[in-house]
Amino acid sequence: MTVRVAVVGLGWAGRELWLPLLREHADFEVVAVVDADPASHAVLGKVPGIAVRPTADALTAREVDLAVVAVPNHLHVEVAGALLATGISVFIEKPVCLTSAEADILAMAERSGGMLLAGSAARYRGDVQALRQALPDLGEIRHVDLGWVRARGVPQAGGWFTQRDKAGGGALFDLGWHLLDTLAYLLGPADFTQVIGVTSDDFVNVDAWRAAWRQDQPGIRPADVEDTARGFLVRDDGVSVSLRARWASHEARDISSIHVEGSAGVVDLKCTFGFSSNRQPEPELTLTRKGATTRLAAPVEQVGIEYSRQLDGLAAMLADPGNRGRAIAEARPIVRMIESFYASAGSARSRRAVPTYQ
Repeated sequence: MTVRVAVVGLGWAGRELWLPLLREHADFEVVAVVDADPASHAVLGKVPGIAVRPTADALTAREVDLAVVAVPNHLHVEVAGALLATGISVFIEKPVCLTSAEADILAMAERSGGMLLAGSAARYRGDVQALRQALPDLGEIRHVDLGWVRARGVPQAGGWFTQRDKAGGGALFDLGWHLLDTLAYLLGPADFTQVIGVTSDDFVNVDAWRAAWRQDQPGIRPADVEDTARGFLVRDDGVSVSLRARWASHEARDISSIHVEGSAGVVDLKCTFGFSSNRQPEPELTLTRKGATTRLAAPVEQVGIEYSRQLDGLAAMLADPGNRGRAIAEARPIVRMIESFYASAGSARSRRAVPTYQ
Protein backbone atom coordinates (compact mmCIF):
# COMPACT_ATOMS: atom_id res chain seq x y z
CA MET A 1 0.00 0.00 0.00
CA THR A 2 1.34 3.42 -0.99
CA VAL A 3 2.09 5.76 1.90
CA ARG A 4 0.56 9.24 1.51
CA VAL A 5 3.19 11.80 2.51
CA ALA A 6 3.31 15.49 3.32
CA VAL A 7 6.64 17.35 3.31
CA VAL A 8 6.60 19.98 6.04
CA GLY A 9 9.19 22.70 5.43
CA LEU A 10 10.75 23.61 2.09
CA GLY A 11 14.17 24.82 3.09
CA TRP A 12 17.22 23.21 1.51
CA ALA A 13 16.58 19.72 2.94
CA GLY A 14 12.86 19.66 2.20
CA ARG A 15 13.13 21.18 -1.27
CA GLU A 16 16.36 19.65 -2.61
CA LEU A 17 16.42 16.33 -0.76
CA TRP A 18 13.21 14.88 0.63
CA LEU A 19 10.65 16.18 -1.86
CA PRO A 20 12.37 14.79 -4.99
CA LEU A 21 13.38 11.53 -3.29
CA LEU A 22 9.85 10.89 -2.06
CA ARG A 23 8.31 11.72 -5.44
CA GLU A 24 10.63 9.22 -7.13
CA HIS A 25 10.08 6.39 -4.63
CA ALA A 26 7.48 3.73 -5.40
CA ASP A 27 6.40 3.36 -1.75
CA PHE A 28 5.29 6.96 -1.37
CA GLU A 29 2.88 9.46 -2.87
CA VAL A 30 3.47 13.11 -2.02
CA VAL A 31 -0.01 14.54 -1.49
CA ALA A 32 0.83 17.82 0.28
CA VAL A 33 3.60 20.24 1.12
CA VAL A 34 3.63 22.77 3.92
CA ASP A 35 5.53 26.04 3.90
CA ALA A 36 4.68 29.57 4.97
CA ASP A 37 6.65 31.16 2.10
CA PRO A 38 4.31 32.29 -0.73
CA ALA A 39 7.16 31.79 -3.24
CA SER A 40 7.11 28.07 -2.47
CA HIS A 41 3.36 28.01 -3.00
CA ALA A 42 3.74 29.63 -6.42
CA VAL A 43 6.18 26.98 -7.62
CA LEU A 44 4.51 23.91 -6.13
CA GLY A 45 1.00 25.07 -6.89
CA LYS A 46 1.75 24.12 -10.50
CA VAL A 47 2.52 20.49 -9.60
CA PRO A 48 -0.64 18.41 -10.10
CA GLY A 49 -1.84 16.28 -7.21
CA ILE A 50 0.11 18.11 -4.51
CA ALA A 51 -1.83 20.35 -2.16
CA VAL A 52 0.04 23.38 -0.81
CA ARG A 53 -0.67 24.34 2.80
CA PRO A 54 0.62 27.35 4.74
CA THR A 55 0.72 25.57 8.12
CA ALA A 56 0.98 21.99 9.36
CA ASP A 57 -2.28 22.20 11.31
CA ALA A 58 -4.09 22.12 7.95
CA LEU A 59 -3.08 18.46 7.56
CA THR A 60 -5.35 15.65 8.75
CA ALA A 61 -4.92 11.92 9.23
CA ARG A 62 -7.67 11.37 6.66
CA GLU A 63 -5.43 12.64 3.85
CA VAL A 64 -1.91 12.04 5.15
CA ASP A 65 -0.28 8.89 6.56
CA LEU A 66 3.20 10.32 7.17
CA ALA A 67 4.67 13.79 7.52
CA VAL A 68 8.36 14.31 6.73
CA VAL A 69 9.29 17.21 8.99
CA ALA A 70 12.10 19.36 7.59
CA VAL A 71 11.69 22.56 9.59
CA PRO A 72 14.42 24.35 11.60
CA ASN A 73 15.60 22.38 14.62
CA HIS A 74 13.83 24.47 17.26
CA LEU A 75 10.47 23.72 15.60
CA HIS A 76 10.91 19.92 15.45
CA VAL A 77 9.09 19.19 18.68
CA GLU A 78 6.35 21.80 18.22
CA VAL A 79 5.50 20.66 14.69
CA ALA A 80 6.08 16.92 15.14
CA GLY A 81 4.27 16.83 18.48
CA ALA A 82 1.18 18.50 17.04
CA LEU A 83 1.13 16.16 14.04
CA LEU A 84 1.56 13.07 16.18
CA ALA A 85 -1.31 14.20 18.38
CA THR A 86 -3.64 14.27 15.35
CA GLY A 87 -2.72 10.67 14.48
CA ILE A 88 -0.30 11.50 11.66
CA SER A 89 2.97 9.59 11.85
CA VAL A 90 6.15 11.65 11.56
CA PHE A 91 9.63 11.15 10.12
CA ILE A 92 12.35 13.51 11.37
CA GLU A 93 15.97 13.45 10.33
CA LYS A 94 18.51 14.42 13.00
CA PRO A 95 18.32 16.04 15.44
CA VAL A 96 15.12 14.49 16.73
CA CYS A 97 15.02 17.00 19.59
CA LEU A 98 17.29 19.51 21.30
CA THR A 99 16.88 18.60 24.99
CA SER A 100 15.85 15.72 27.21
CA ALA A 101 12.70 17.66 28.12
CA GLU A 102 11.77 17.81 24.43
CA ALA A 103 12.30 14.05 24.19
CA ASP A 104 9.71 13.65 26.96
CA ILE A 105 7.22 15.80 25.03
CA LEU A 106 7.60 13.72 21.87
CA ALA A 107 7.33 10.48 23.82
CA MET A 108 4.02 11.60 25.30
CA ALA A 109 2.69 12.71 21.90
CA GLU A 110 3.62 9.39 20.32
CA ARG A 111 1.96 7.33 23.04
CA SER A 112 -1.42 8.81 22.19
CA GLY A 113 -1.04 9.44 18.47
CA GLY A 114 0.98 8.64 15.37
CA MET A 115 4.33 6.83 15.23
CA LEU A 116 7.59 8.77 15.36
CA LEU A 117 10.36 7.60 13.03
CA ALA A 118 13.83 9.14 12.88
CA GLY A 119 16.66 9.04 10.39
CA SER A 120 20.37 9.66 10.30
CA ALA A 121 21.90 8.89 6.94
CA ALA A 122 25.44 7.67 7.65
CA ARG A 123 24.42 4.20 8.84
CA TYR A 124 22.91 3.59 5.39
CA ARG A 125 26.22 4.06 3.58
CA GLY A 126 27.75 0.94 2.06
CA ASP A 127 31.22 1.72 3.42
CA VAL A 128 29.90 2.11 6.98
CA GLN A 129 28.07 -1.19 6.62
CA ALA A 130 31.30 -2.82 5.36
CA LEU A 131 33.12 -1.48 8.43
CA ARG A 132 30.46 -2.99 10.68
CA GLN A 133 30.97 -6.39 9.06
CA ALA A 134 34.69 -6.21 9.98
CA LEU A 135 34.08 -5.60 13.70
CA PRO A 136 33.88 -9.30 14.72
CA ASP A 137 37.54 -9.63 13.67
CA LEU A 138 38.61 -7.02 16.24
CA GLY A 139 37.91 -8.96 19.44
CA GLU A 140 36.80 -6.80 22.37
CA ILE A 141 36.18 -3.21 21.27
CA ARG A 142 38.21 -0.76 23.38
CA HIS A 143 38.14 2.63 21.64
CA VAL A 144 36.47 4.46 18.74
CA ASP A 145 37.63 7.69 17.10
CA LEU A 146 34.89 9.53 15.18
CA GLY A 147 35.56 12.52 12.96
CA TRP A 148 33.73 14.64 10.41
CA VAL A 149 36.05 17.49 9.46
CA ARG A 150 35.13 19.86 6.64
CA ALA A 151 37.61 22.12 4.88
CA ARG A 152 35.01 24.83 4.23
CA GLY A 153 31.47 23.94 5.17
CA VAL A 154 29.67 26.38 7.46
CA PRO A 155 25.98 26.00 6.54
CA GLN A 156 23.72 28.99 5.97
CA ALA A 157 26.09 31.42 7.66
CA GLY A 158 24.06 34.02 9.51
CA GLY A 159 20.79 32.10 9.05
CA TRP A 160 18.91 29.86 11.49
CA PHE A 161 21.49 27.09 11.19
CA THR A 162 24.05 29.21 13.03
CA GLN A 163 21.73 30.65 15.69
CA ARG A 164 21.74 28.78 18.99
CA ASP A 165 18.11 29.61 19.79
CA LYS A 166 16.98 27.97 16.53
CA ALA A 167 19.57 25.25 15.86
CA GLY A 168 20.31 24.21 19.45
CA GLY A 169 24.03 24.33 18.71
CA GLY A 170 26.49 24.20 15.86
CA ALA A 171 28.68 21.47 14.42
CA LEU A 172 27.99 19.15 17.36
CA PHE A 173 24.25 19.02 16.62
CA ASP A 174 24.69 19.08 12.85
CA LEU A 175 27.58 16.69 12.24
CA GLY A 176 28.04 15.16 15.68
CA TRP A 177 24.55 13.64 15.75
CA HIS A 178 25.38 11.68 12.58
CA LEU A 179 28.62 10.44 14.15
CA LEU A 180 26.93 9.40 17.40
CA ASP A 181 24.13 7.62 15.55
CA THR A 182 26.76 5.77 13.53
CA LEU A 183 28.48 4.75 16.76
CA ALA A 184 25.20 3.30 18.07
CA TYR A 185 24.74 1.45 14.77
CA LEU A 186 28.23 -0.05 15.00
CA LEU A 187 28.37 -0.97 18.70
CA GLY A 188 24.76 -0.82 19.85
CA PRO A 189 23.12 1.98 21.84
CA ALA A 190 24.62 3.01 25.18
CA ASP A 191 24.64 5.90 27.59
CA PHE A 192 27.78 7.91 28.29
CA THR A 193 29.10 7.88 31.84
CA GLN A 194 31.80 10.49 31.24
CA VAL A 195 31.76 13.44 28.84
CA ILE A 196 34.46 16.06 28.37
CA GLY A 197 34.06 18.56 25.55
CA VAL A 198 35.42 21.82 24.20
CA THR A 199 34.14 24.05 21.41
CA SER A 200 35.53 26.88 19.30
CA ASP A 201 34.21 29.37 16.73
CA ASP A 202 37.20 30.51 14.66
CA PHE A 203 35.51 30.22 11.25
CA VAL A 204 31.75 30.47 11.65
CA ASN A 205 31.43 34.24 11.12
CA VAL A 206 33.77 34.45 8.11
CA ASP A 207 32.00 34.17 4.71
CA ALA A 208 35.02 32.49 3.08
CA TRP A 209 34.34 29.32 5.12
CA ARG A 210 30.72 28.86 4.01
CA ALA A 211 29.46 25.63 2.44
CA ALA A 212 29.56 26.39 -1.28
CA TRP A 213 27.45 23.37 -2.29
CA ARG A 214 24.41 24.70 -0.37
CA GLN A 215 24.36 28.03 -2.28
CA ASP A 216 23.18 29.83 0.85
CA GLN A 217 23.05 33.59 1.02
CA PRO A 218 24.79 35.38 3.91
CA GLY A 219 22.51 36.14 6.83
CA ILE A 220 22.22 39.36 8.77
CA ARG A 221 22.88 37.99 12.26
CA PRO A 222 26.30 36.96 13.51
CA ALA A 223 26.55 33.29 14.43
CA ASP A 224 26.56 32.33 18.10
CA VAL A 225 27.30 28.61 17.77
CA GLU A 226 30.48 26.58 17.52
CA ASP A 227 32.05 25.55 14.23
CA THR A 228 34.20 22.95 16.00
CA ALA A 229 33.51 20.46 18.79
CA ARG A 230 36.15 18.15 20.24
CA GLY A 231 35.36 15.66 22.97
CA PHE A 232 36.37 12.56 24.87
CA LEU A 233 33.57 10.25 26.02
CA VAL A 234 33.23 6.97 27.90
CA ARG A 235 30.25 4.69 27.25
CA ASP A 236 28.65 2.65 29.99
CA ASP A 237 30.08 -0.50 28.38
CA GLY A 238 33.60 0.86 28.98
CA VAL A 239 34.40 1.83 25.39
CA SER A 240 36.15 5.20 25.11
CA VAL A 241 35.27 7.56 22.24
CA SER A 242 37.08 10.53 20.72
CA LEU A 243 34.82 12.91 18.78
CA ARG A 244 35.66 15.69 16.33
CA ALA A 245 32.92 17.56 14.46
CA ARG A 246 34.06 20.55 12.39
CA TRP A 247 32.30 22.77 9.89
CA ALA A 248 35.59 24.32 8.80
CA SER A 249 39.31 23.68 9.18
CA HIS A 250 42.63 24.08 7.40
CA GLU A 251 42.33 20.65 5.78
CA ALA A 252 42.40 20.35 1.99
CA ARG A 253 39.34 18.06 1.76
CA ASP A 254 36.20 17.22 3.70
CA ILE A 255 36.99 13.94 5.45
CA SER A 256 34.86 11.67 7.63
CA SER A 257 36.74 9.03 9.57
CA ILE A 258 35.97 6.11 11.87
CA HIS A 259 38.78 4.34 13.71
CA VAL A 260 37.85 1.30 15.83
CA GLU A 261 40.41 -0.32 18.12
CA GLY A 262 39.88 -3.83 19.44
CA SER A 263 41.89 -6.36 21.41
CA ALA A 264 42.65 -8.29 18.20
CA GLY A 265 42.95 -5.56 15.58
CA VAL A 266 42.11 -2.09 14.28
CA VAL A 267 39.81 -1.04 11.46
CA ASP A 268 39.87 2.38 9.78
CA LEU A 269 37.44 4.04 7.38
CA LYS A 270 38.16 7.30 5.57
CA CYS A 271 35.42 8.73 3.37
CA THR A 272 33.23 11.83 3.09
CA PHE A 273 29.73 11.97 4.52
CA GLY A 274 27.17 14.30 2.95
CA PHE A 275 27.08 16.21 -0.32
CA SER A 276 30.30 18.19 -0.47
CA SER A 277 32.09 18.06 -3.83
CA ASN A 278 35.41 18.58 -2.04
CA ARG A 279 35.54 14.98 -0.94
CA GLN A 280 37.66 11.88 -0.53
CA PRO A 281 37.77 10.35 -4.06
CA GLU A 282 36.68 6.94 -2.79
CA PRO A 283 36.29 5.29 0.62
CA GLU A 284 39.34 3.62 2.13
CA LEU A 285 38.70 0.76 4.56
CA THR A 286 41.62 -1.07 6.16
CA LEU A 287 42.19 -3.75 8.80
CA THR A 288 45.44 -3.77 10.78
CA ARG A 289 46.55 -6.80 12.84
CA LYS A 290 50.01 -7.53 14.25
CA GLY A 291 51.65 -4.81 12.17
CA ALA A 292 50.11 -5.87 8.85
CA THR A 293 47.50 -3.67 7.15
CA THR A 294 45.02 -5.10 4.64
CA ARG A 295 42.74 -3.10 2.35
CA LEU A 296 39.13 -4.25 2.69
CA ALA A 297 36.42 -3.93 0.07
CA ALA A 298 34.27 -0.81 0.40
CA PRO A 299 31.76 0.18 -2.30
CA VAL A 300 32.12 3.38 -4.29
CA GLU A 301 28.60 4.78 -4.40
CA GLN A 302 26.62 7.69 -5.79
CA VAL A 303 26.86 10.76 -3.56
CA GLY A 304 23.80 10.95 -1.32
CA ILE A 305 22.57 7.39 -1.99
CA GLU A 306 22.31 6.88 1.78
CA TYR A 307 19.39 9.33 1.93
CA SER A 308 17.29 7.43 -0.60
CA ARG A 309 18.14 4.18 1.23
CA GLN A 310 16.51 5.57 4.35
CA LEU A 311 13.24 5.57 2.43
CA ASP A 312 13.57 1.97 1.22
CA GLY A 313 12.57 0.48 4.57
CA LEU A 314 10.52 3.37 5.89
CA ALA A 315 7.11 2.10 4.79
CA ALA A 316 7.76 -1.28 6.44
CA MET A 317 8.91 0.44 9.65
CA LEU A 318 5.73 2.49 9.65
CA ALA A 319 3.62 -0.65 9.34
CA ASP A 320 5.35 -2.37 12.29
CA PRO A 321 3.87 -1.33 15.67
CA GLY A 322 7.03 -2.64 17.34
CA ASN A 323 8.83 0.50 16.15
CA ARG A 324 6.70 2.74 18.35
CA GLY A 325 8.98 4.38 20.90
CA ARG A 326 12.17 3.32 19.15
CA ALA A 327 13.12 6.75 17.79
CA ILE A 328 12.92 8.40 21.20
CA ALA A 329 14.78 5.53 22.89
CA GLU A 330 17.64 5.94 20.39
CA ALA A 331 17.65 9.73 20.62
CA ARG A 332 17.80 9.99 24.42
CA PRO A 333 21.45 8.86 24.90
CA ILE A 334 22.57 11.22 22.14
CA VAL A 335 20.75 14.29 23.42
CA ARG A 336 21.88 13.57 27.01
CA MET A 337 25.47 13.36 25.79
CA ILE A 338 25.14 16.64 23.89
CA GLU A 339 23.72 18.35 26.98
CA SER A 340 26.67 17.10 29.04
CA PHE A 341 29.12 18.08 26.29
CA TYR A 342 27.91 21.68 26.17
CA ALA A 343 27.93 21.85 29.97
CA SER A 344 31.56 20.71 29.96
CA ALA A 345 32.48 23.17 27.20
CA GLY A 346 30.75 26.00 29.06
CA SER A 347 32.64 25.16 32.22
CA ALA A 348 35.92 25.22 30.30
CA ARG A 349 35.12 28.66 28.85
CA SER A 350 34.28 29.98 32.31
CA ARG A 351 37.61 28.82 33.66
CA ARG A 352 39.47 30.49 30.81
CA ALA A 353 37.63 33.76 31.48
CA VAL A 354 38.80 33.95 35.10
CA PRO A 355 41.72 36.41 35.36
CA THR A 356 44.94 35.25 36.97
CA TYR A 357 47.03 37.41 39.27
CA GLN A 358 50.71 37.17 40.03
